[in-house]
Amino acid sequence: MWLDERLLSLFKRNFQPTLTYWSVFFSFGLCIAFLGPTLLDLRCQTHSSLQDITWVFFAQQFCLLVGSTLGGFFKRTVKQSLFLLFLSSLTISVVFAIIPFCGHVGMLALVLAIAGLAMGCIDTISNMQLVKIYQQDSAIFLQVLHFFVGFGALLSPLIADPFLSETNCIQSNATQNQSHNLEHIRNSLVPHHPGNVSHYVLPLQGASVTQVSYAFWIMAAINLPVPIAVFSLLYKEGMVPGCSIHSGGLLSEDELAMETHNGNDFKKIEAHEKHGHAVSKLCCQSKMLNAPYTFFAFHACAAITLFLTDGIVGEYSGFVYSYAVEQPLNLAHKTAGYLPSLFWAFITLGRLISIPVSYKMAPRSMLFINLIGVTATFLFLLFSQNSTTGIFVGTALLGLWLSSVFPSMLAYTEDVLNYKGCATTALVTGAGMGEMVLQILVGSVMQTQGSYSFLVCGICLSSLAFTLYAVFLVVDSLHNRESEDSTCKPPELDGEATSYQS
Repeated sequence: MWLDERLLSLFKRNFQPTLTYWSVFFSFGLCIAFLGPTLLDLRCQTHSSLQDITWVFFAQQFCLLVGSTLGGFFKRTVKQSLFLLFLSSLTISVVFAIIPFCGHVGMLALVLAIAGLAMGCIDTISNMQLVKIYQQDSAIFLQVLHFFVGFGALLSPLIADPFLSETNCIQSNATQNQSHNLEHIRNSLVPHHPGNVSHYVLPLQGASVTQVSYAFWIMAAINLPVPIAVFSLLYKEGMVPGCSIHSGGLLSEDELAMETHNGNDFKKIEAHEKHGHAVSKLCCQSKMLNAPYTFFAFHACAAITLFLTDGIVGEYSGFVYSYAVEQPLNLAHKTAGYLPSLFWAFITLGRLISIPVSYKMAPRSMLFINLIGVTATFLFLLFSQNSTTGIFVGTALLGLWLSSVFPSMLAYTEDVLNYKGCATTALVTGAGMGEMVLQILVGSVMQTQGSYSFLVCGICLSSLAFTLYAVFLVVDSLHNRESEDSTCKPPELDGEATSYQS
């Protein structure tokens, strides 16, 4: 068995919370990928133009970023985190259920904005809680967590596909003339960012004929066990108001430290553990002004690196189709439409492969290999820009290399900062900003400079990400661990000691 007994024992003691966080991230993936393929049917449902309906992308992405930051304010106790995860996962099921009833594009944008807030909270809290549970062993569990978001992102388009309209779903005199463009337009509306669709004119008046509602109701039903699982964990831990049942299944941060270090020098902390959920005061909250400069440098380098790498994920999945149908490749629209799906499929496969790899290899080494691989792949794509085989092979390789960057960076950064939970919010927010900002930036460059600039932007961004990671390694070598420990001491057993009880 590739897991040692200590890690298996720790996983067994935290089996339910770990599985709960993984399932909640499945909800995140399910919600992030459905919008692209269903957008034309939603346009028919709301009788809106393509330009108007694509604003729902911005509403979801912007509120996802806000939710990522908001989730950082609910991390002091396990109880707060679980209640917010319960509300967020339940919100996603409710959103899926009511989307078919949104008859106006403004109402649809509002509903998806609420879903974005829920997704952002899930992103921050799930990552943070797994880091707190497993600390220096968190890398492998973070890889599994991000596999679930990839699995959900693959599943939702597959659920929607049988219910998508094959012809224009607004029946009018112009329907027959516009139907041959439908597949081209749909492939332009990828999960993360809409392409340039302003030159397509589709009818706005007429009867709406679409069956996409069934897809959303199926996704709502599939997601419903997730909030039930979170509520079950709340009930088991005695966190539901009026419920006195408590089994003490979750390990506190200090109990984890004792198990990880075989109990040395930590037994005196047991006096503080009355409910098994105490979380020590975070250094970034209580001692930030006294922290060394490396504390801030770590956050900045890690957040900007993820800003760039997650931005690459968003811009590549968003514009690889537009790039492939233009010069020099001139792929058929249906053939080019497979590229975003291939990209996400290999991201999911890469996250699955990273699970056993992360047990044998340190996050620092995985990041180095990943970032080198991303840059090398863009160079390969540039040199094989006239090859159809090259674009497919390069897309698959890029998905593999990008797949484990986020969980590895999170595990590495929290390891450097002694697992105080300070980094998660900054890293999740940086990654979300990258997806939103770089899509707009690369799209603007492609519009003014042509499709060739798509790969040039990729090389520049990946090279910059690798440079920032090199700076991160330099900061790590300069970091004074003793200074960090003195700034972020764990609470002592005296009158001034403080702990957060759930």
